[in-house]
Amino acid sequence: MGTQIQKPFITPPPEMILSDWKLPSSTPRLPAAKKKLVRRRDRDYSQALRRGYQFAFLLMNVWLGGQFYLWVRHYETAGTSAYVSRPAGVEGWLPIAGMMNLKYFLVTRQVPELHPAAMFLLVTFVAMAFLFRKAFCSWLCPVGTVSEYLWKLGRKLFRRNFRLPGWVDIPLRGLKYLLLGFFLWAVSSMSAWAIAAFMRSPYGVVADVKMLNFFRFIGTTGLIVLGALVVASVLVQNFWCRYLCPYGALLGLASVFSPLRIRRNVATCIDCAKCAKACPSALAVDKLVKITSAECTGCLECVAVCPAEGALRIGTKDGRMPAWAFAAGVALLFFGVVGYAMTSGHWKSEIPEAVYGQLVPHANEASHPMPGDPALQE
Repeated sequence: MGTQIQKPFITPPPEMILSDWKLPSSTPRLPAAKKKLVRRRDRDYSQALRRGYQFAFLLMNVWLGGQFYLWVRHYETAGTSAYVSRPAGVEGWLPIAGMMNLKYFLVTRQVPELHPAAMFLLVTFVAMAFLFRKAFCSWLCPVGTVSEYLWKLGRKLFRRNFRLPGWVDIPLRGLKYLLLGFFLWAVSSMSAWAIAAFMRSPYGVVADVKMLNFFRFIGTTGLIVLGALVVASVLVQNFWCRYLCPYGALLGLASVFSPLRIRRNVATCIDCAKCAKACPSALAVDKLVKITSAECTGCLECVAVCPAEGALRIGTKDGRMPAWAFAAGVALLFFGVVGYAMTSGHWKSEIPEAVYGQLVPHANEASHPMPGDPALQE
């Protein structure tokens, strides 16, 4: 009977075992552990406050527009219709005049006599963008309010809004910055003397009346463009604000330097992505620690829908700003600057009634002074 010889078993070193052991490529990965939701204890009032601000400011603009129309009609009817005072607040619709007057003030250190309210309102909204993001766009702007409810109407009708693909969306977003750049170049190329001459020209005096008459006597081309913008705003969220508004572009650049940011706490965030779905600017709120984009309007919709305690807030690096404080800050800034302009006597244009009586009925005949016009040369 033969004897079987057994070879001794030699245990290979651990590193050799690990190097020879290969997992099949199809080995499933274990899903990340789902975070436990700690539900918010406080009730969010930001959207109720914002809607209140939107409709209050919209009604104020309707009232200003109605009063301004009656003022214009008084001169168009040679004084036979009732007289009301000219509301200087309509100059908020003259942002280019505001930019021109701001340059005039910075150069001469003198408040302009014509359309000073346009300058004070521009300064107010830029300061608001720096302190409270683009709160003017989402809390106060009448065009922004109408645009928001148009896309909400589209969502109700079609159960969704459409988003343009990135290769279309990004170039289109650049349009508002191109428009802003053109206006900044045009204003920066004018001397303070030329700005004053422009404002004293018939066109400069009745620029607000011409703006009103554009909508009163809008032509076929204007109606087609306006209709196209309405349809686009129903289908695409904030179409005008996102792609075409140069005022929003200016405020967005100012908001980049704001100390306030939407900030996400990664530890308490449950990655539900509700914030990103709610964002009307289509920002990836659920992927970022803080929002620095110039597209953020400070609407606080992302904060309002967040279900997790302490996951999302607006504030500085070390502090949180409650919605009521945000709303109060917006109101105090607006009424503070406007109140200062009124009480200091720098709110209304210093134009004799006789000049208005001569120019207002013939506002459509006033032509825009062009570069090189002798009237604008020193």
